[in-house]
Amino acid sequence: MKCETDDLNQYRCELPEVNFTHSLIQEKSIELFDGALTELEKIERAFTFVRDDIAHSWDIQSERVTCEASGVLHFKEGICYAKSNLLAALLRSHGIPTGFCYQRLMLFDTPADGYCIHALNAVYVKSINRWIRLDARGNKEGIDAQFEIEEEKLAFCVDVALDEKNYPMIYSKPHPKTLAVLKEHTNALDMYRRHLPESL
Repeated sequence: MKCETDDLNQYRCELPEVNFTHSLIQEKSIELFDGALTELEKIERAFTFVRDDIAHSWDIQSERVTCEASGVLHFKEGICYAKSNLLAALLRSHGIPTGFCYQRLMLFDTPADGYCIHALNAVYVKSINRWIRLDARGNKEGIDAQFEIEEEKLAFCVDVALDEKNYPMIYSKPHPKTLAVLKEHTNALDMYRRHLPESL
């Protein structure tokens, strides 16, 4: 992985989609991070909450499109692009540098079904002085993403033989292509089937 910028503050700042000063984000942050938690405990709590308590729109077959972190939290649903905004907001609310990473994956089961860009997060862990990737997409049968420090366990393993890939960049902002698709569509199911970007 490589950083878009060496300035860690760029991975802590508020953005329209990562609106961590919103009252809903602040309230959830206080709830999640109560007590004297370590940095790692804060990261794991936020990750587990977004993974398990925020539904993936496709999994629940919801047509609602969410984008901003506060909206994702309010409706408790979103696709991976939206869920990564929420995880970033929760962690950035406590000054933990959090970025955005992407994979190119088959949309469904075969290359004939097309490809899509999948979003996840990278978090800088000060205590170990390195970035780790976390995927809060949401687990289900066949998907078992976990909080791991030594050996990452993401929702998806790329198959380069099938033209899938990990993009190495850790972005400080959500990629414009992912934001555009959220802002241009009002039906999440149609968006997911037909309009997700295939490459960055």
